[in-house]
Amino acid sequence: MYARGARPGRSGGLHKLEQARTLDANIIRELIEQGIPGAQVEVQGDDGVHFEALVVSEAFRGKLPLARHRMVYATLGDRMDTGEIHALALRTLTPDQLEG
Repeated sequence: MYARGARPGRSGGLHKLEQARTLDANIIRELIEQGIPGAQVEVQGDDGVHFEALVVSEAFRGKLPLARHRMVYATLGDRMDTGEIHALALRTLTPDQLEG
């Protein structure tokens, strides 16, 4: 049961909680860099929940795109599941792919 005024969609309830949990692109960049050492990471996103990231890492060599994306998602912990990050568009490349 929801506390008074905390129903989804009502002002003052969960909406305020969602606003308090918004992330900034720099935090996401740091999380990815910590989780994939040596990665070059660029993250964009102005609304705090929708982001785009370019991640370049030697660790991606020989891995399919899905495996690369899973590596990046793993660096973010449960932030995708909790809604802190609503959407993350990923481009994951090896250094050779970036240059070529």
